[in-house]
Amino acid sequence: MITVVGTGTGAPAPLDAVAEAGLVVGGRRHLDAVRLPAAAERLVLGPLAPALDTIEEYVAKGRRVVVLASGDPGFFGIVRALAERFGARRLDVRPGVSSVAAAFARLGLAWDDAAVVSAHGRDPRTAVNMCRAHPKVAVLTGPGAGPAELGAALARTAPGRVLVVASALGSAGERLERVSPAEAAGRDWGTAVSVVLCLDEARAPGPARTLAGAAAVRPVGWALDEGDFAHRDSMITKFEVRALALARLGPRPGDLVWDVGSGSGSVAVECARLGAAVSAVEKAADGVGRIRANAGAHGVDVHVLHGEAPAALDELDTPDAVFVGGGGHGLPGIVAECARRARRTVVVAMAALDRVPAVRAALTGSGFGCDGVLLQSSRLAPLPGDVTRLAAANPVFLLWGVRPHAVADEGVAL
Repeated sequence: MITVVGTGTGAPAPLDAVAEAGLVVGGRRHLDAVRLPAAAERLVLGPLAPALDTIEEYVAKGRRVVVLASGDPGFFGIVRALAERFGARRLDVRPGVSSVAAAFARLGLAWDDAAVVSAHGRDPRTAVNMCRAHPKVAVLTGPGAGPAELGAALARTAPGRVLVVASALGSAGERLERVSPAEAAGRDWGTAVSVVLCLDEARAPGPARTLAGAAAVRPVGWALDEGDFAHRDSMITKFEVRALALARLGPRPGDLVWDVGSGSGSVAVECARLGAAVSAVEKAADGVGRIRANAGAHGVDVHVLHGEAPAALDELDTPDAVFVGGGGHGLPGIVAECARRARRTVVVAMAALDRVPAVRAALTGSGFGCDGVLLQSSRLAPLPGDVTRLAAANPVFLLWGVRPHAVADEGVAL
């Protein structure tokens, strides 16, 4: 039997858990905090694979193993690795309070509406994108993905966020510090950080929840009517086009999506409603204000960049997916630059037949598989006399390129 004990947020390891242990495994601070039996060997946890091999030797001899871990070891902890190696039935898990629960408790905040992301040993971009997209996020940090790195990324795109850095939770040296992203970026936080909470205090908390996690807040429908957005002279991506564009973009929590030539920001807002972080690029000053107003009206955060593609794209982080709407003679060059940067897919909407071959060449020339459709739709429209006609919308070409072997990030608990 392997007993896994969660400690580290104020609750000491129960004495009965280690009383008959032949091997006690844990971090140095966990081992130092427990009185071990004289006959027990101790193993300071370092690389996981050798530790699992040692545990297997003791298990094979029928000797009891105790593993000490921080907080709740089943929450982004060692339980997963132990269960995969030895089977869940061999585990006696005694969870403590997770660092996430403890940090929110210290602030007096509910966290059933929080997204939880692990950046420990993972690419921090997923955590950054979640912090941009969601008003309440907990980030489990690690070397190279701590408060400073998180703050540096957010200072450029979401400077209004509040970071609460919780260090040494449950110890005499416990600290919770509220800082801006820029302040977090300028400090050396050491190794005692337990978790970082990222809060968008400008967005009001929602009502009581039935389902937990950020993904529980799914929008009621998508491809919203054009009337749900402020726009200029009907210059907006029509909902029929948006429906297919969203299907091909596949925005999801942890993604970053670009909306290039954003116009009213309808695609940007819809991607944000589906949980992605979004950067919208718009060259018209009045369009920038319109995008921000539409994002605010729908309760989402969209990073808006006033500039002209492709030059403005240099200021943006690497996207997972890109939507390109509009664009003049320079459209193929813009698409080529988007394809060079995109990790997964690029979707392009065009009204001009003449630009289709060049855009397709830009996608295939960047190594993308390319497909597309001509969308032609007719909407029901009333006529006098209580009758209905079909009103045709302008046809639109939609091309999309998909990068082979697109990379999928992990690390989001929803």
